[in-house]
Amino acid sequence: MDKPENLSNSMSNRLADRFRGFLPVIVDVETGGFDAERDALLEIAAVTLDMDAEGYLRPRPAVSAHVEPFPGANIDPRALEITGIDPDNPLRGALHERAALDHIFKEVRERMRDADCQRAILVGHNAAFDLGFLNAAVRRVGHKRNPFHPFSCFDTATLGGLAYGQTVLSKSVQAAGFLFDTREAHSAIYDADRTAELFCTIVNRWRRLETFEREHIGLDVL
Repeated sequence: MDKPENLSNSMSNRLADRFRGFLPVIVDVETGGFDAERDALLEIAAVTLDMDAEGYLRPRPAVSAHVEPFPGANIDPRALEITGIDPDNPLRGALHERAALDHIFKEVRERMRDADCQRAILVGHNAAFDLGFLNAAVRRVGHKRNPFHPFSCFDTATLGGLAYGQTVLSKSVQAAGFLFDTREAHSAIYDADRTAELFCTIVNRWRRLETFEREHIGLDVL
């Protein structure tokens, strides 16, 4: 059997080395519709990751914020029916977009520093949607310290299709061996936590495959 190229180079136990200096951060947003420029950002949650001594990923507790709709934002009532969010509820403790981004970005930058990563990369289920709303909010408030790559992302819909033949979040999570409570779905924290479990499981599954090939094919590890 031919030896896979560069397999030994991919077996580092440093998070910074695993993703070429990028820190994967799982992000989920709940919104007032599908248009990132016109529709309100209502919730955002982010889950950063740790890597253990064996090179396996595990999620950290989520950091999240309820977000005030920006002035003039559109909110489709049908979106609220899905999410169950009441934007006018004073008990939400919603933050202005700038404050919400600062809250999320502070955690991300701290983890980047701890992991010796140069930039964060967004991980999401249908990630372009989440990244689009994140970038739109960054532009609206003129944020100058966005730690996320502006256009690259990791999509667990694609990864779930590859690993389990499932592209819907709930079905991919269940195929990965976890429970998915549809009553909790469409909460930014819940969906980010489940997406983080899915992402870590797929990456760790690949890690086990790499380890198996290294041990059975007899590759030297640099």
